[in-house]
Amino acid sequence: MKDQGRSKRKRTGGRRRRSHKKTRHQLGREPSETTVGEPRFQVVDARGTGTKVRALSTDTAQVADDGDVTTATIEDVVENPANVNYVRRNIVTKGAIVETTEGRARVTSRPGQTGQVSAVLLDE
Repeated sequence: MKDQGRSKRKRTGGRRRRSHKKTRHQLGREPSETTVGEPRFQVVDARGTGTKVRALSTDTAQVADDGDVTTATIEDVVENPANVNYVRRNIVTKGAIVETTEGRARVTSRPGQTGQVSAVLLDE
């Protein structure tokens, strides 16, 4: 369970004990863990009247190179600083380095929140 909400420590550095467990409305959702593959999306209710589109899997990315944006196909996840196991499982998150048809690119969007992959081409 992700710890969202108040800090576990006080301003002085002392520990703040839990008075009760989280109630149902305080719980977060499971991470969508977007994989590389056939495009699949899921529409989720957000706060208020808004909605979010979660990308469950995708194979395209909007790659920017000095202002020129092209649509490229994602071939593989090369590096992921969020979790080393995400590379083996081909999971795309913000900050992940992906191999595309245009070259290596760093993901700048959050696919689980926006439903699309935006990336910036890396200098090699």
